[in-house]
Amino acid sequence: MAAVDDLIRHSLHSDVVLIRSVAEYIIGGGGKRLRPALVLLSAKTAGYRGKSHLDLAAVVEFIHTATLLHDDVVDESQLRRGRKTANAEFGNAASVLVGDFLYSRAFQMMVTVGSMRVMEVLAEATNTIAEGEVLQLLNTHNADISEEGYIAIIHRKTAKLFEAAAQLGAILGGASDEVEQGLAKYGMHLGTAFQLIDDVLDYSGDAASTGKSLGDDLNEGKPTLPLIHVLRRGASEHASVVRRAIEQGGRDGFAEVLVAIKASGALEYASDAARAEALKARQALTVLPNSIYKDSLLKLASFAVERDH
Repeated sequence: MAAVDDLIRHSLHSDVVLIRSVAEYIIGGGGKRLRPALVLLSAKTAGYRGKSHLDLAAVVEFIHTATLLHDDVVDESQLRRGRKTANAEFGNAASVLVGDFLYSRAFQMMVTVGSMRVMEVLAEATNTIAEGEVLQLLNTHNADISEEGYIAIIHRKTAKLFEAAAQLGAILGGASDEVEQGLAKYGMHLGTAFQLIDDVLDYSGDAASTGKSLGDDLNEGKPTLPLIHVLRRGASEHASVVRRAIEQGGRDGFAEVLVAIKASGALEYASDAARAEALKARQALTVLPNSIYKDSLLKLASFAVERDH
């Protein structure tokens, strides 16, 4: 991971000062680096011995960072990882354009690996993520979205890059189709579990730990799983509160929504759903031989649902 961080910083170089400033600001903000770690671990568990996994780990992080830059502009977010978002610091125009730079730099780097299969996986992933972003936009303030519809958005917007990251390592290692698909399924379920816990933390986390303001999803009118649970299974008065909050957006009804969520057991429901996804992720790894890398992937699935940030 230290080598990946060095490569990331080296690859951010540009003669355009603003690009360097914004890119270094967002990359230097930290983050869990889960997606790059997935590339490294899956490559090692597949027996890969070269260095291209470092390049692809950086590529995946660049793609993820580009989506964050664009997301924060769309969502008008002001806080990420405990400090001002890039758009709050540098403006929307700079954030969008530097996000474009990171996307294009990612594709420059993936070409150097010299694998058409790698490029195919990453091209499909970035296109699917874009579809997920648009689907989420279309369903903003939509209190009638089904649970299945919401999970479909998660699969595209968040879980797809986890899936691609795990799959890339298998491809580099020349793994069998069975192992490659097992790692891809692992990544998809891991990413889904990760997002569901994010949904839970938006209503139960500590702002100092999560690094973002509580209630951001509600403020943006996003119908996440805890809210969908209240709408479908909560008491009528609680469902009415949540419906109004989703359709209007903002934070004015946050306290009432919290009461509705707690009364309906929505956080427990979403947490259970996340744990079920993490279990599926672990089960997908049964096709892998035992190794310290497989052990780390198993632990990562546990971390995804036990974390508080």
